[in-house]
Amino acid sequence: MSHAQRPTAGTDWWRSAVIYQVYIRSFADGDGDGIGDLTGLRERLPYLAGLGIDAVWLNPWYPSPMADGGYDVVDYRDIDPAFGTLADAQAMIEEAHALGLRVVIDIVPNHTSDRHPWFRQAVADGPGSPARARYHFRDGKGADGELPPNNWRSVFGGGAWTRVTEPDGTPGQWYLHLFAPEQPDLNWDNEEVRAEFESILRFWFDRGVDGVRIDVAHALDKDPDLPDLGPSDIEVIGSGATAEHPHWDREGVHEIFRGWRAVADSYPEPRAFVAEAWTGAPERLARYVRPDELHTAFNFDYLTAPWRGDRLREAIDSSLAALGSVGATATWVLSNHDVARHVSRYGRPQPDGPVRSLAELATDVPFDLELGTRRARAAALLTLALPGGAYVYQGEELGLWEVEDLPDAVLQDPTWERSGHTDRGRDGCRVPLPWSGDSAPFGYSPSGARAQPWLPQPAAWCELTEEAQRGADGSMLELYRAALRIRAEHPALGDGAMTWDSATGSEVLSFTRTPGLRCLVNLSPDLVVLPEHSGVILASGPLEGGLLPRDTAVWLAV
Repeated sequence: MSHAQRPTAGTDWWRSAVIYQVYIRSFADGDGDGIGDLTGLRERLPYLAGLGIDAVWLNPWYPSPMADGGYDVVDYRDIDPAFGTLADAQAMIEEAHALGLRVVIDIVPNHTSDRHPWFRQAVADGPGSPARARYHFRDGKGADGELPPNNWRSVFGGGAWTRVTEPDGTPGQWYLHLFAPEQPDLNWDNEEVRAEFESILRFWFDRGVDGVRIDVAHALDKDPDLPDLGPSDIEVIGSGATAEHPHWDREGVHEIFRGWRAVADSYPEPRAFVAEAWTGAPERLARYVRPDELHTAFNFDYLTAPWRGDRLREAIDSSLAALGSVGATATWVLSNHDVARHVSRYGRPQPDGPVRSLAELATDVPFDLELGTRRARAAALLTLALPGGAYVYQGEELGLWEVEDLPDAVLQDPTWERSGHTDRGRDGCRVPLPWSGDSAPFGYSPSGARAQPWLPQPAAWCELTEEAQRGADGSMLELYRAALRIRAEHPALGDGAMTWDSATGSEVLSFTRTPGLRCLVNLSPDLVVLPEHSGVILASGPLEGGLLPRDTAVWLAV
């Protein structure tokens, strides 16, 4: 096994890094089968390096039946054939490092695929076997065990338990799956499970991977008594869970992650973790990033905040205070593969509370693309000016919107079926990227490809291709390139502190980063007078003399 040359070592590089999320199925198709792959990614690595990001994070690339877009894993030490080979992955890591990019991969520790060898063995070996102890198998309730062990619900809709047929052909025990039935939950009280995942971490770290994003990090620990949930908690996904919740954000997860941190720190240049942890408050999130646990965690309070000055400031302040109390840095993110793209979220009237899906917005109000795009441009400058690290979800640098009119027949998110066709799921933010040309597949697949992209692209995306925006004054792509270049060069940006300016109003966000940079975002309906400055560094849209228009952001030299 060859070892990739790593980017220039940097102390705590993750504290300031801008990390680009690659949803590999939708990034670039190199072999023409309609599915993104490692060949396509490798061909586009120079684009990512030129964009100005510091690292790439890849969603799961492991062998999988794709019941949940790769989050149902059969083998954690190999690559799905649709994406390439282990050799392709090794080459990609080396090529990324040669371009100065670090590589972060996804790990899925809460559950495996139901086709994982462990689960197949568990079903075959029967009740009471060591193989079943790796998962949560329980006898059912009722006279013949015909009822599930408790009333827990799946995040994707419906119950969280499925009954198996025993080796003798009789109805048998039930197994827990907080997500799809094809995703049985692992039992993290089992020492074999813990040892296996520490071994998996070493497998990828030894191959040059720089960091790991932990899927559903808040869910690993379950109350061994598996008590019923009360009416107020039964549908909680995480954001409202209490410390006593039987399967969300429990104390036991922290012991697990302290063990993982020891693995990461055992390398000459320590590897980094980022947690996907849905918690009830920033103070709960801060527990995941204490000095002996994980390095960073996604900031969902900021991601789900509506485009309102008071709500954004509240999310910023609470995040910085809570994470700073344990010496951790914040990470800022606007969109990802699980949330409606922010151009579409911002292009509608904004509510008072958090927003993850378009169903939480006024559905009777038409989407205003111009408004959503203008706000997204301002949000980009706000996000990249905040202290800490940031994530860019593929395509946001192109200004892509949520595809809301995908035909029912092409939808693949398990939420669609599990909800009885009432929730269209997350496919709308996973549509393949447009790279070039005037018609689909817009360079996503090579010329003469034998298959169409796995999800259809809107014809109107012809105006948003990387080719169309490259070098175009005022394009979203050039805004991101300029902002990322300045962020890398300006000593005030990245990790550090910020100070709110005294004149900041509820719908005008203004803060200073030392030395010499002020970020000003106008969310009010009025023009805002720009404060005294020595020059405009970058603006998200046209300025009106010394005035800042609504839904516009500016970086000023001060």
